[in-house]
Amino acid sequence: MGTWGERPHAAALGEGGVPVTVGRDAAREAARHELTDPAYHRDDPSLLERLLNWVWRQFDRMLEQVGGSALGGRTALVVFLAVLLLAGLALWWRLGAPRRAARTAGAMLFDDRRRTAAEHRAAAERHAAAAQWADAVRERMRAVVRALEERAILDERPGRTADEAAAEAGRVLPDHADPLRRAVRTFDDTTYGGRPGDAEAYQEIADLDSALQRARPASTPAPAATGSGGPA
Repeated sequence: MGTWGERPHAAALGEGGVPVTVGRDAAREAARHELTDPAYHRDDPSLLERLLNWVWRQFDRMLEQVGGSALGGRTALVVFLAVLLLAGLALWWRLGAPRRAARTAGAMLFDDRRRTAAEHRAAAERHAAAAQWADAVRERMRAVVRALEERAILDERPGRTADEAAAEAGRVLPDHADPLRRAVRTFDDTTYGGRPGDAEAYQEIADLDSALQRARPASTPAPAATGSGGPA
């Protein structure tokens, strides 16, 4: 029997109910592993909350150091605002960098798999039927540009962006320059700006697609009408 004040070592039951003593290092490692469970961290403050708490702690510390004088208070306020500004810029840069990288990586209009305008239209219609408007807008804009390439109004150029395609097509088809700019703005908003798109935005690009299929370049004269009779 142990004497008063003694504490037994931590033990666990092994096979057959035989106590197994757990060493200090093993117990520490087991506790560390257990605390990595996400269930223990659901209520942890967010990155922004931790940053704001840190800023407020720094501000309180500065107030304690400068005392209650008016000059010291103004100095502390200026320093606090500067620290807050720097913290905000750091947070903006930290959170904005992945989005900027994703936008740069996805700047090209088409992916590696080449599809025809008809295939892009069919994909757009499937997305529209499922009310997946952002995907529908993207595929319909790709159909617009691919159709212009198939008609040789635009040359096929790998890596072309939607903005470049709209600008080039607008010079050849000036009557459709404004609708092209609006369409590419919608494409950019849904593809890079995170907007969900809607039925109205999709229909506007679909109408533009239909109109462009009938459009002729400004430099190409319309075919002359042929009559049955000869010249007068």
